[in-house]
Amino acid sequence: MSYRVWVVIPFVLSVLALSCSTEAPNFSLQTREGKTIELEDLQGKVVVVNFWATWCPPCRMEIPGMLEVYRKYHSKGLEIVGIALDREGWSKVSPLIRDMKIDYPVVLGDGLVTGAYGGIRAIPTTVIVDKDGTIADKHVGYFSKEKFEAEISELL
Repeated sequence: MSYRVWVVIPFVLSVLALSCSTEAPNFSLQTREGKTIELEDLQGKVVVVNFWATWCPPCRMEIPGMLEVYRKYHSKGLEIVGIALDREGWSKVSPLIRDMKIDYPVVLGDGLVTGAYGGIRAIPTTVIVDKDGTIADKHVGYFSKEKFEAEISELL
């Protein structure tokens, strides 16, 4: 076989692997109150993992819709985990949590969690994990409340 085939085969296999169902990588991150949030502890629920930052206008625009959907479906098995990627940490994130009245868990992300999720190249990035812990979908960019709710309601 030629050199080109050996380069192409791993690429094709990686594309095929990404197109198949993928188990969501576990993470263990702390809230500002010191509570540890682990994805594996949320199995059996539909979990929305939302990578965002306080300085990101589309991130801030989608939070009110996420809050509405969270409050409507939380008792039916929906969990949202906001993973803030602000380098300044809680000094920037805590005021926004308070001001926007975010009542779903928010944790600080790091390179390990973003790397585990394939590298977050743009925010917001929203990963939807089904009840079995499999990635059901991934959205890069603003995720409207209507699309968010339609997708979540199908998985619950």
